[in-house]
Amino acid sequence: MMLTVTLNAALDVTWGVDRLRPHASHRVDSVHERAGGKGINVARALTFLGHSPVATGLVGGATGGLIRHGLRTEGILDAFLDVAGDSRRTLAVVSRADGDATVFNGRGPSVSPAEWDRFTRHYAALLAGVRVVVLSGSTPPGLPPDAYAQLIRTATAAGALTVLDTSGPALLHALQARPDVIKPNAAEITAATGRADLGQAADALRDEGARAVVASAGPDGLYAVTPDGAWRAVPPEQLAGNPTGAGDACVAALASGLEAGLAWPDILRTAVALSAAAVPCPVAGEVDAAVHRRLLPKVHVEKADPTHPN
Repeated sequence: MMLTVTLNAALDVTWGVDRLRPHASHRVDSVHERAGGKGINVARALTFLGHSPVATGLVGGATGGLIRHGLRTEGILDAFLDVAGDSRRTLAVVSRADGDATVFNGRGPSVSPAEWDRFTRHYAALLAGVRVVVLSGSTPPGLPPDAYAQLIRTATAAGALTVLDTSGPALLHALQARPDVIKPNAAEITAATGRADLGQAADALRDEGARAVVASAGPDGLYAVTPDGAWRAVPPEQLAGNPTGAGDACVAALASGLEAGLAWPDILRTAVALSAAAVPCPVAGEVDAAVHRRLLPKVHVEKADPTHPN
C-alpha cells in the first residue's frame, strides 16, 4: 500500500484562455474545478499506474467539503483529517497559444498545535502495512518548521520509504530526517543550495541528509544522484500543454518504482515518460495513456558524471 500526504490540500481551479496578456481583460473559455494539492495529484497518477493509494492530509470548511466530495467521486481512498479553517483554492490560467500556465496559490488555513498533534497520531495509525509514503507540497500556516521531518521519521520508524516533494524552509528542515528521495525542480534546488549546477546542488542536498536527489529540469528531463550512481533521463520529444501536473506525475512514478524495487534507470525512464504524458492534459493530475505508451520505450537514460551533469 502507498500513502500520499497533502498537508495543504486545495480546490484546484483551471481557466483556459486563448492567450495570456498582462494588464488586459480575458475571455475564459473553459473552467475545471477538482480536488487538488500535489499529493492528491500524485494519488491520481498512482491510480493510473495501477495502485490504490490512500490519500491523507488536512482539509477544512466548505472548500474542504468540496475536496473530499471530489475524492469520493474519483474513487480515491480518503483518509483526510478535518481542521477548523477553510481549505485554500488555487487558480491556474492556461494559455492555449503557448501552453504556459500562470498559477496563483492560496496560503491555506491556519492549523492549531492541537490539530497538528491530532493529525500526527492519525498519520501514524495509517502507516500499518504502508511501503511508500509520498509527502508533497507546501505546508499551511501554523505548522512547525520541521513538520515534514516529523512525518518522515514516523514513516521510517514504521518501515516505509519516503518520497518528499516540497521546497524552501520545509525542504531544508526535512533533510535532517533523511528522506529516501527528494524531487526538487531546477529553481527549487538552486534556491535551496545557492548553486545552479545540478550536480553540485544534488551533492549538497545529499550531504544534508537526502539519500537520493532527483532534480527535474522541465523539458530537459531528470538528473538523479542516488546511492547507486548518477543518471540523466531525457524525453524523446517536447510536448505542448499544461505543465503544472508533470512534477506530480514524476513523483508518482518514483514512488511506484521504489515500491516495486526497480533499478534506478527503470524508475527514471517511467518518471520521464509519465511526467511528459501529463503535459498534454488540460488539468493537473491527469495522464495521457497513449502518450505514456508511446514515449516510455524511447526515453534515453544514461550514466552521468555527478560532477558534470550538464
